[in-house]
Amino acid sequence: MVIAAQPPPASSVLYAARVRYLGPNWYAAVMGTAIVGSAGAALPGHGSVRSGVLAGVWALSLLALTALLAARALHWARHRDQARAHLLDPAVAPFYGCLSMALLAVGGGALIAGRPLIGTDAAVALDAVLFATGTAVGLTAAVAVPYLMAVRHRVEPSQATPVWLLPLVAPMVSAALGPLLVPHLPPGQPRETLLLACFAMFGLSLFATLLMLPLVFARLISRGPLPLALTPTLFLVLGPLGQSTTAVGKIADTAPGVVPAPYDRGLAVFAVLYGVPVMGFALLWLAFSVAHVVRARRQGMGFAMTWWAFTFPVGTCVTGAAGLARHTGLACYDGLALGLYAVLVAAWLAAATGTVRGLVSGELLAAPRPAPAALRPATGRTTSGAVR
Repeated sequence: MVIAAQPPPASSVLYAARVRYLGPNWYAAVMGTAIVGSAGAALPGHGSVRSGVLAGVWALSLLALTALLAARALHWARHRDQARAHLLDPAVAPFYGCLSMALLAVGGGALIAGRPLIGTDAAVALDAVLFATGTAVGLTAAVAVPYLMAVRHRVEPSQATPVWLLPLVAPMVSAALGPLLVPHLPPGQPRETLLLACFAMFGLSLFATLLMLPLVFARLISRGPLPLALTPTLFLVLGPLGQSTTAVGKIADTAPGVVPAPYDRGLAVFAVLYGVPVMGFALLWLAFSVAHVVRARRQGMGFAMTWWAFTFPVGTCVTGAAGLARHTGLACYDGLALGLYAVLVAAWLAAATGTVRGLVSGELLAAPRPAPAALRPATGRTTSGAVR
């Protein structure tokens, strides 16, 4: 007797079809949500009421990460052709750095904002798992994506965008969040090894970013503004700037008792000598990016998933400014952190509202509309549909 295989339920087939065009760029929404909680906890005047709100925001990012990991797993299982197309598309492959940063942001957020909700032991365990996984993914992406760009992708200087920075910034997020786990390791070499590994990842990401950033700026100067849909990605440059300032501050905070003198004091000095000029450049780039966004908005720029670029990079500048406030004692950095956090919250509300509307209407998960080759630079479309 032969039993025929039963077809999958219609609901399962329909759900699988909906995630066909779900790209790795969606992890930016998780990052942008997690940083709202973590950056808020870094602000002065932390209170119990705000702690509950920030813990709730972190819990939302954890739920979003869980749902997105499941959806992306289904995407790879049912739509491997599209997944391979993402890897071979130079406009989409860099977004695999967002997977690492989403894992790291939620893991670090567990210790920073989620601890009142789940307790210290659970927060440490969750962060340890997500930090280890996110760091492994980030280091892999930092090598694999540039390798694919060199040997498989065919890119021209005119195609350079800040999106190319994403896989290179992921190790910097590890460098900024790894120090949170150092006090939970056994004293001695385990703590010092992790702290210096974070410092090594700081250098890895910093020098890789310094190689890539001139290509992006040269493209802007020689070729003109980015396509409207990609204009928000200019904010991505703030990511390595704010995150590196945060990283050196966190490493300096953790160094006493972990690394021998005088290196612990030297790291504190370096945090100020590095962070002050870099934060100055970050503010310059922020003004530059805002001017481009205002121009693009006047020319008809509508909502796209690239709007999430307004969130996480600004959040790293909040934590960077808060770190400088701790190390310098200057009230101006407290004020800067508060002002940037207000920008972050407004940006998150705008991006989250647009995303919910796009999901309800089905537009964000629909197949990308083909555009003539001559029009693609003006619309920001890609063959794999990562930019909508």
